[in-house]
Amino acid sequence: MFAAGQSAGDSVRAAIAARFDESAAAEFGIPPESFEQIVLAVIERYAPDANRSEQLALVKALHVQDLVLARACANGDDSAWNTFLARFRGALYEAAYRIARNDALGRELADELYADLYGLPNKDGRRVCRLDYYMGRGSLEGWLRTVLSQQYVNRYRSRSREVSLEEKIEQGASFASPQSEDETPAAVLAVAVGEELNALEAEDRFVLASSFLDHRTLAQIGRQLRVHESTVSRRLDRLMQMLRKRIRKRLLAAGWSPRQCEEQMASLDVRDLDVNVGATLKQESPLESFNK
Repeated sequence: MFAAGQSAGDSVRAAIAARFDESAAAEFGIPPESFEQIVLAVIERYAPDANRSEQLALVKALHVQDLVLARACANGDDSAWNTFLARFRGALYEAAYRIARNDALGRELADELYADLYGLPNKDGRRVCRLDYYMGRGSLEGWLRTVLSQQYVNRYRSRSREVSLEEKIEQGASFASPQSEDETPAAVLAVAVGEELNALEAEDRFVLASSFLDHRTLAQIGRQLRVHESTVSRRLDRLMQMLRKRIRKRLLAAGWSPRQCEEQMASLDVRDLDVNVGATLKQESPLESFNK
């Protein structure tokens, strides 16, 4: 964490202070000093070596009301949890149903998420809450949707491992449509994206994470790689084209038609699929859509 008088300049601290009122931190008993530390932690994670203008841009772009609500919930504030449930319960059940295409499974997914978010004490007695990983760079609702999607994908993968190949053949699963109830377009596309990102070289993952997750400029990435920014630009273009081609190939291999591939890749935003992407690139924030 930044110490007083170090790293974060007066202009950054002033920008943080200017956002205190809109964050609603006071409603949850969070004083300005604690709010400042919450935001400084985000800067330390994503822009510790950035210049002042870039740090200021990050502060101004943060969803501070969502960030404060998440931290208050993680601290066990009952009024924060009541606010959280009032804002997100309905939307999350709807999102869970859209992902699972099954009401019972959707409610189960949403209920599991609530339990996971609420957290449990670890062996040291400290409460571990998944909301601590939300950093406010996108909306909290969007972040929650990605967590739901990942839970569904994990369930699908676990179920696939539990069923033998012989059983799948007997059940005709090898001939099943990729849009069956157990394999929604979102789940299949999420798996394809995750597998292709896992297959990338470490430096390619670094370039993607730096550009799309950390929002570093081409010049900044170039300095870290010791190449010209135009080289970084060409590399990004090549990576995006390659990923799109490989993901499409995986979807075709899964039984999708070319038309289905184009429709799903055009209509589904990777940000709604992809806690996997964040984990693969060692970040929790999602990539932009590959189609942009």
